[in-house]
Amino acid sequence: MPSRYLNFRCSVPWLILLLILLLEILFLIRFLFSLQDVSDIYSPFFFYPEFQDVSHMVIFGFGFFLMVLRRYGFSSTGFNFLLIVLGVQCSVLVEDLLVFLNAEQNGSGLISLAKAVMSTTAVVISAGAVLGKANPLQLIVMTLVELIVFHVSRCINRRYLMVRDSLPLMHVHLFGAYFGLAVASRFPEAPPGLDKNRSTPQSDLFSVLGTVFVWVFWPSFNSILAESKNEAVLNTYFALAVSAVTAFMLSALTSKDGKFRMTHIHSAVLAGGVTISYTAQSIQQPWIAMILGLLGSVITILGSHCLQRCFNPALKLQDTSGIHFTFGLPAVLGAVAAVVLSFVENGIDMQWNNLSSLGFFVFVDLAAFCQTISAALITGLITGQYGNIPGISLFPWSKFLWVNYLW
Repeated sequence: MPSRYLNFRCSVPWLILLLILLLEILFLIRFLFSLQDVSDIYSPFFFYPEFQDVSHMVIFGFGFFLMVLRRYGFSSTGFNFLLIVLGVQCSVLVEDLLVFLNAEQNGSGLISLAKAVMSTTAVVISAGAVLGKANPLQLIVMTLVELIVFHVSRCINRRYLMVRDSLPLMHVHLFGAYFGLAVASRFPEAPPGLDKNRSTPQSDLFSVLGTVFVWVFWPSFNSILAESKNEAVLNTYFALAVSAVTAFMLSALTSKDGKFRMTHIHSAVLAGGVTISYTAQSIQQPWIAMILGLLGSVITILGSHCLQRCFNPALKLQDTSGIHFTFGLPAVLGAVAAVVLSFVENGIDMQWNNLSSLGFFVFVDLAAFCQTISAALITGLITGQYGNIPGISLFPWSKFLWVNYLW
């Protein structure tokens, strides 16, 4: 057996076994301390269909969505599933710890599980930035670090910045995109002549299939924890529909031969769902959601041109799956739109008389945005840097970064 597979055999299975034992012990402690009422574990059951939609979106949708590279199709789907099942358990335990410390509100079992599944979306998005660069050991450690930091960041937004309940969890796209970019920036570039950052028609087909899965189930993702579910579903669907139409239009206009480019469509049709996620339940007029979907698709396609040609080489950003312009930029646009709409809505309620209170609302939303993106970038840089320091690294197999470990 080659040495690289011996390294894999002697590291990853034992790390997974250690994590399983540790998680079992922690869940036993959780049960003994009764951090949650037994009567709430399976309630409310009517919540399950939406939870099932979100699970399909995260597992099937993002699993196929990341099948962009020709050499990493099995890795993207396999690693995606591994990271999700580990990340959900970790998220549940971290949230229970915050509840135990009175830093988070307790919820029913299924709602807590839904929050955990939604939190792992950050991990899946970050994995798209390091696809083909990180080995399974690095991905697992990155998952644990990212979920812990994301829960702490969410707790800061809710407890100290007094952000309304549903908004901190919607920062998952913003956090996942910039955490993944920060981690990927510390990895070495691909050796010359090693052409693995290339797609094939088959990989593009599966990737578009994943995009369709994510597109279909995104209204459930944005509305599962919303108080106004009808508004959240309608606004999300309208934003997604407009972003999809805009994606086809701009793809034909920006391509040299005037044809549709699946690279554009693959990314831009989801921009509306990311952009509207912050304000899906608060928008009362569908035309506002449609405008946000239009702007999200525009910024995604234009960002794919500018970032890949200008900013990525200059800043040495390695974005394998294009998560920056697929999730990062639309999330920034959505956060800015949330600040503007909150300012307008609160100004109408206060009849524009108390400008100091309006300034406070704007400050809170901007502070939550800055805190989230700062936490993602700083911890991502530390995680990526620590994973590539010779001698003290937790990942001594970094020389095999470009080996497909799973199959």
